[in-house]
Amino acid sequence: MQKLRVGVLGGTGMVGQQFISLLADHPWFEVVSVSASERSAGRPYREAVKGRWVMKKEIPAGAADLVVRNVNEIDRIAGEVDFVFSALDMDKEAIKTLEDTYARREIPVVSNNSAHRWTPDVPMVIPEINPEHLDVIPAQRKRLGVKRGFVTVKPNCSLQPYVPAFHALAEFKAVKASVCTYQAISGAGKTFETWPEMVDNIIPFIGGEEEKSEKEPLKIWGKVADGRIVNADLPVISAQCIRVPVSDGHLAAVSVSFERKPPKGEILERWRTFEGKPQRLGLPSAPKPFLIYFDEENRPQTRLDRDAGNGMAVTLGRLREDHLFDYQFVALSHNTVRGAAGGAILTAELLKAEGYL
Repeated sequence: MQKLRVGVLGGTGMVGQQFISLLADHPWFEVVSVSASERSAGRPYREAVKGRWVMKKEIPAGAADLVVRNVNEIDRIAGEVDFVFSALDMDKEAIKTLEDTYARREIPVVSNNSAHRWTPDVPMVIPEINPEHLDVIPAQRKRLGVKRGFVTVKPNCSLQPYVPAFHALAEFKAVKASVCTYQAISGAGKTFETWPEMVDNIIPFIGGEEEKSEKEPLKIWGKVADGRIVNADLPVISAQCIRVPVSDGHLAAVSVSFERKPPKGEILERWRTFEGKPQRLGLPSAPKPFLIYFDEENRPQTRLDRDAGNGMAVTLGRLREDHLFDYQFVALSHNTVRGAAGGAILTAELLKAEGYL
């Protein structure tokens, strides 16, 4: 199979580096273009990220010598690629405009950014949960006046641990939840070297995260109607988001009540057997299993379990009945893999399998 040619917008930042790293040996996609701001443009990629490459693996050989383009060289980039991943770090309105411009040049955009998450005809996808939201793309194409281009986005990294756990129990209808997320510093694009203030420290505030954690699930669980996505009404989610001194991995402590309270054994069985369309289609990045439950009282742990399923699985534990809600549990996912670049790559695989790429 001939690989699709991929561009990475914002390829020099932390999430952009994760895209480059994860795509190095991808069976369907090949990175042929990397772009960034004007200050990085014109240099080989290895030079553009010199001194700030933060991935564990070396820079992939196939990307190291690519000359970094200016992201605004849209016509030139459009001539080189079949679609792009967006990991831009810019003003939200500027990102929205730039992503729309690529789409209008007939280049599909799979975005890690939040700029388009609330655009009604832009699908915000966790592939195992709401693949049917891709059905809104024809309406978006009509609005943009294009035949091939579109924008799709992935949701915020903070909700990736608990939304899949709720979705596997959809039959019982979660109605309210309290969530406290303990989020890694890589979610801010930082390392301990660049953010020494986080060593031996906790910051009980992350700008914008709590609203995203509470509201974005409602779009994910919404329905496609009349060319737009209509948000769900439930569950009502109350969130607190806390920055903690770990490198990678977002952990969530969750309390939840259901319209119809399921037995504990039924919850565990639903989690054990849950799979989504990516697993059924055998997509390259789809973890099997998607949800992993630990019986040990002290699991999941961030350092031990964030890389489960090559960083694409969600790990769960400590399911128990609660005095105020029906149940409590703990959930964990890797924020720059499942929660960012890896989640976007899985979305692109689904888009290809469904004929959109």
